Amino acid sequence: MLGKVVTEKLGPDEPGLERAAAILRSGGVVALPTETVYGLAARADCAEAVAKIYEAKGRPSFNPLIVHVHSLEQARTLAKFNPNSLELAADHWPGPLTLVLPRRRDATLADAIAAGLPTVALRCPAHAVMRRVIELVDAPLAAPSANRSGFVSPTTANHVLATLDGRIDAVVDGGPTAAGIESTIVAVRPDGRREVLRPGPILLGEVVAGIDGQVEAPGQLSQHYAPGKPVRLNVRDPDPDEFMIGFGAVDGVCSLSDNGDLEVAAARLYACLHDASGSSLPRIAIAPIPEDGIGRAINDRLRRAAS
Repeated sequence: MLGKVVTEKLGPDEPGLERAAAILRSGGVVALPTETVYGLAARADCAEAVAKIYEAKGRPSFNPLIVHVHSLEQARTLAKFNPNSLELAADHWPGPLTLVLPRRRDATLADAIAAGLPTVALRCPAHAVMRRVIELVDAPLAAPSANRSGFVSPTTANHVLATLDGRIDAVVDGGPTAAGIESTIVAVRPDGRREVLRPGPILLGEVVAGIDGQVEAPGQLSQHYAPGKPVRLNVRDPDPDEFMIGFGAVDGVCSLSDNGDLEVAAARLYACLHDASGSSLPRIAIAPIPEDGIGRAINDRLRRAAS
């Protein structure tokens, strides 16, 4: 069983990142900022370290992990790329795009990462902290969101500590994340077809269910990103016992964006949900969000939070 540990809070400077890398090299788990949300990282080639991710998060074993790499060259040692996946990587890496690809037989990855699937989810992040730590560890890092499984994703170090303090070795405090919601996930099939499994900051088409409805990537569970209270969507007039999250002309205790900017709303989404979760009010109401652009990804997260 996972014993309580002292969670170190590290700075984003070189000594802090070297300390984080040393913990990871020794098989520990460290929460790191990315451009999307904070990720809970462990060496992807170490079964014992990957097991600590699942245990700390309370994550179901059938839910695969995203592996973060420093470069396309490193990614190609783990998965089989075809012209379509190479094009996507060239266009969007480093950045908030995860590719689900056929795993190479000789890939040095812990079996638990793939959750029994023949594929692997890979991302080359753009955040300087995550990239530097991957470089220092000199190994790819498995890194799902750094929160207890099913709860609201973290966009600050304090969000991480709210559910994982004492369960992980360290967190690097890199300040609030920029994009605010998790990466777009695209499966590239051997025949070249592209299927969006999770909407995110990069807009690449409509979401599909995947193969036979099975979980091929994170964020596909019907209930996820839960703030621990009932959530009501598309609300303009909240009840007195509801914490109102506003948008545009609809006011709230916390507003995703006063002027209706969807990019700002995405960046603020989880911060507002964390505020609502910590409020004394027992229920949460959220203003209507347009399905335009990144609004589709915001609504995807909200529907799962409300289910």
